[in-house]
Amino acid sequence: MSQSVGAASSAQGFEVLGAAMAKKQQNQEAKMAMTLLQGAVQSSAQIQASAPVGNLGQNINITV
Repeated sequence: MSQSVGAASSAQGFEVLGAAMAKKQQNQEAKMAMTLLQGAVQSSAQIQASAPVGNLGQNINITV
């Protein structure tokens, strides 16, 4: 009987270890996703800042 209790205890230990590892992996994936989103927002802001506003100065009339 002591072996069956030890085996059950060991199995529960592995389940807890697996759950802890899964939680760590989910946290890492969330951090990577947030980093990716922040990078996309920053590059989007840079593109919008460099884009011309309106059409002032885009037409140049040259007569010869």
